[in-house]
Amino acid sequence: MSAIEDLLERRRRGLDRLTPAEAHAAVARGALLVDTRPESYRVAEGAIPGAVVIERNVLEWRLDPTSPDRIPEADAPDRQIIVFCNEGYASSLAAAGLRELGLTRATDLVGGFRAWAAAGLPVEPGAGDGARPAG
Repeated sequence: MSAIEDLLERRRRGLDRLTPAEAHAAVARGALLVDTRPESYRVAEGAIPGAVVIERNVLEWRLDPTSPDRIPEADAPDRQIIVFCNEGYASSLAAAGLRELGLTRATDLVGGFRAWAAAGLPVEPGAGDGARPAG
């Protein structure tokens, strides 16, 4: 096993990762869905309606409820936050980092955006139409 595979396995142990269907239901109950994919991926593959776009390099600052640079939706450390990337690898590391900041319900989407789309859940085409930039 490579070092990154080992790290990923360890970080995922602390997460309650959600399938696309579970994430969709959680969003309907008020969870915050966060898209960390680069713009080129959103342009090429589309976006999940209502997801907040936060570039990975500023994720912690935007979601930390104690940060002066937070987004309005980052209102409480116990808010459920579901981070996703393209395939569900980088998002696991990001979600684990958010948990280290005290965001107790941060998690990620198993399989990322591609699994969401493959499950037939809502996707908007193009340049992230419907996603609200926050990065």
